[in-house]
Amino acid sequence: MKTEEVNYQLDEQSYNAFVAYPEDQNGPLVLIAHTWAGRDGFVEERARQLAEEGYVAMAVDMYGEGKVGSTTEENQAMMTPLVEDRSKLKSVINAALEKGKTLEGVDQSKIAAIGYCFGGLVVLDLARSGADVKGVVSFHGLLMGSDISETGIKSKVLVLHGERDPMVPLEMVDSFQNEMTQAGADWQLHSYGNAYHAFTNKEANDPNLGTQYNEEADKRSWKSMQNFFAEIF
Repeated sequence: MKTEEVNYQLDEQSYNAFVAYPEDQNGPLVLIAHTWAGRDGFVEERARQLAEEGYVAMAVDMYGEGKVGSTTEENQAMMTPLVEDRSKLKSVINAALEKGKTLEGVDQSKIAAIGYCFGGLVVLDLARSGADVKGVVSFHGLLMGSDISETGIKSKVLVLHGERDPMVPLEMVDSFQNEMTQAGADWQLHSYGNAYHAFTNKEANDPNLGTQYNEEADKRSWKSMQNFFAEIF
């Protein structure tokens, strides 16, 4: 499997993405937005998994210079500026999308994006920005609303949510669902019972944060994504 790092620029800031290519190096493009920890081994492994399934998979860098945090405090410090400036967040993920379109072998008519935790918010904001992508998938993502482009949401939206996620209370889920319906989006939300935040990450078991790996929810959510891709592609 061919893998490489690719660089792109936005506002004089350099960003470093990780790309994994399928065996024949041709296929739909899938962007992968990382958790609050940055573009780490978790999203790189997801990129390899997607490449094995026939996609050109690009793990994007939302922080610049490929920064990765090692503590809760570092992660929070890196994520907060983008959560508080959603216009900037949308600019960064759209810059990654434009870079992804230029990758060798990419079918530009078939593009999707997936994201984990903070990355779930990122790909939902990609959809809110009016980006011309077939679909976005949020895995245990943050669901705070944001401005929606005048062009509307063109992407189909799939949200894979842990029912016991303390970072996404029921009120936020309800608000998100109303937001998507009012925007006229083609959306669906799957809620996995007894699943907490970060249910796909085997390393994320922190009772104080409410993060816990859940093998069944991990498997089911990946299968839901596969079915979603079969529909949109």
